[in-house]
Amino acid sequence: MTTRPTAVDAFTREVAALGWVSDLMVAGSLATGDHRPGVSDLDLVAVTDGPVDAPRQAELTTLHRRFDAGPAAGLHLGCVYVATAAVGDVGARHPTWTHGQLVQRILSGITRAELVRHGHALLGRPPGEVLPPMTDDDVRAAARAELTGYWAWAARRPWLWLDPDLADLGLTSMARGRHALRHGDLIGKSAAMPAVAAPAWLVDHVRARRRGEAVTSPRIRTALIAWRDARRTVAAAHRDTAGRGGP
Repeated sequence: MTTRPTAVDAFTREVAALGWVSDLMVAGSLATGDHRPGVSDLDLVAVTDGPVDAPRQAELTTLHRRFDAGPAAGLHLGCVYVATAAVGDVGARHPTWTHGQLVQRILSGITRAELVRHGHALLGRPPGEVLPPMTDDDVRAAARAELTGYWAWAARRPWLWLDPDLADLGLTSMARGRHALRHGDLIGKSAAMPAVAAPAWLVDHVRARRRGEAVTSPRIRTALIAWRDARRTVAAAHRDTAGRGGP
């Protein structure tokens, strides 16, 4: 089982002290047991009593900046803040702290599935009491939405894939997406490695970087491999959507 960083417990205490967060839950790799300290993000989801208005957003920004510079430095601690009344609205956007800034994002279907199937509570209720169940078909739909949404956008912009981090993320995300579409369940990045559509040398490099090793891959070649895999996987997801009578 993945050991929880002490910064997460310290963050939980600070969030509880705000007085308007009722629940704090763990999603992502920390929930699935695939977390790699200093490599993986820390993905948290909070439920709030009432909307997160401008004063509350300012309070969160101050809190997160302090943690990013202190207890959570280098840990990529992020959190989505969902008002209780908006929990069931899958299209609603919520204040989200990620990589040093507060943005507005939806609580994605994949994150909802991670919470319901693998997540646990740091504060308040367990995820299964906050969110509705996610069937296998719900997981497939969530994976399809990710592939035909963000990843379709990225696949139309080949220059983005020159970013080595995006290339690695794309290769593992495509493998995980294909698995979810086929089986209706979720796997972590480590479990997805055998299904990464790349030459063995590149898969070995991605594995090494997941372990925190400073391994460099040929930038242009890696970008091309990852981008082509994304285009193929996104196209297959679009065909799957059409076959199911989607838009």
